[in-house]
Amino acid sequence: MNYAFYDFETTGRSGTWDQIIQVGAVLVNAEFQELDRFEAKCGLKSGLVPEPGALLVNKTTPDMLRKTNLSHYGLVDQMLQTFKKWTPAIFIGYNSIGFDEEFLRKTLFKTLNDPYLTQFDGNKRGDILGLARTAHLYYPDCIKTPTSDKGNAVFKLDQLAPMNGIEHGNAHDAIGDVLATIGIAKIISDKAPAVWKASLMTTSKAEVNTIVQNEKLFCFNEYFYGKARPYVVTFLGFHPKYNWPQCFDLKEDPNTYFNMSMEDLKKAMKKSPKIIRSVKNNKHPIIMNPKFGENFEGYKQLGMAKLIERAELIKNNEEFKNKVIRILEEEAQEKEDLDSQLDVQAEESIYSGGFASGQDKSTMKTFHQSDWKDKLLIADKFKDQRFNYFAKRLMYEENPSILPKDMHDEIHRAIAKQILSTNDEKWNTIPKAYNELDNLRAKYEEENDIERLAMMNDLNKFLEEIEKKYQDA
Repeated sequence: MNYAFYDFETTGRSGTWDQIIQVGAVLVNAEFQELDRFEAKCGLKSGLVPEPGALLVNKTTPDMLRKTNLSHYGLVDQMLQTFKKWTPAIFIGYNSIGFDEEFLRKTLFKTLNDPYLTQFDGNKRGDILGLARTAHLYYPDCIKTPTSDKGNAVFKLDQLAPMNGIEHGNAHDAIGDVLATIGIAKIISDKAPAVWKASLMTTSKAEVNTIVQNEKLFCFNEYFYGKARPYVVTFLGFHPKYNWPQCFDLKEDPNTYFNMSMEDLKKAMKKSPKIIRSVKNNKHPIIMNPKFGENFEGYKQLGMAKLIERAELIKNNEEFKNKVIRILEEEAQEKEDLDSQLDVQAEESIYSGGFASGQDKSTMKTFHQSDWKDKLLIADKFKDQRFNYFAKRLMYEENPSILPKDMHDEIHRAIAKQILSTNDEKWNTIPKAYNELDNLRAKYEEENDIERLAMMNDLNKFLEEIEKKYQDA
């Protein structure tokens, strides 16, 4: 398959409340030869307050947001058509599954498109950040990394790329980050081919599930507290809510837990280090041969024969496996009961509100194909009120003159209430943005950074423009 490397620059960190302002994407073949590329920038959506710090990082000035003639809806349409043209492909970025993928899904959801583009129609997905961490764990010399104060390897792309001879002068520009990511991928495929090959076998949930169910034991890693941590595990069942494979850490003697009561086992499962590890099958886990475990503390002392013996004990104890799954089910239900009490808004409902019906999908298609003057009538055909709401927000952002005055004013007032709020909201507000700006200004005054102080003044004027538009709503 071809690889579609992509990156977004955004107005903030929240895929739910912020927006994409720049897309960079390059399609390459299996030998990393470029086949096609896509670049686009758009203006700011009406009713959104950007984070000043985010604009500083991606070097986006207020003038760029004011003068870009491509709207957010237009950018999404161009990107979507390009990605569909490249399908099927493995969609890859740097920290994409944790960041860019969430922006992509939620952006498509809120613009009335299928949010799971990278997982349907033969598409798959991967993440070079997780791959780089894994490659460095198994083959420490394959990638040069800077080191943190605590002595841990650092995997920030803008530091990793130049250390490994990759040109990255335009860091935090979408296409610049994409080209640097391709450079890191090439190094891994050349210098850690076993890891690269393994990574291509787990770019979909189905592939991961097949491997973990068929292998008696295997090696995978998780990353936390600044380190990639390896585990040799065996599969015991799927999580009753998240459907992630649940695996027993073979560092532990399973006989210790087999005869525990439900209550005692529940307590044991909460302790650290965990005896049950989740293989997040939708987040591109890298699964390696269990023999690699013989290089790591806790496993090399046991030896492969003992690890296989413990895996067999788990495999043959259905009662224990069922007990673990029942405990996980109880915990998931407790969490669900708590979550159901939270007030979930339409923008947050991508995972909790269910999929679009066939009828609503058909209405979405008609909505996109129709002239703006006809979209209001089509919007009222949505059965799911979330999509009716998104359609009217799109009209407000893209062509507000087609909305009846009472509907326009209702949306306008709702936005004003959101962005002028003095509470600590989930989204960015004008007071929050001013506060962040004041903190940044104090920092740059201390550093006598004239260039950034000038940008602070531009951003302040930009925020004042947004505030003025909504303060009399």
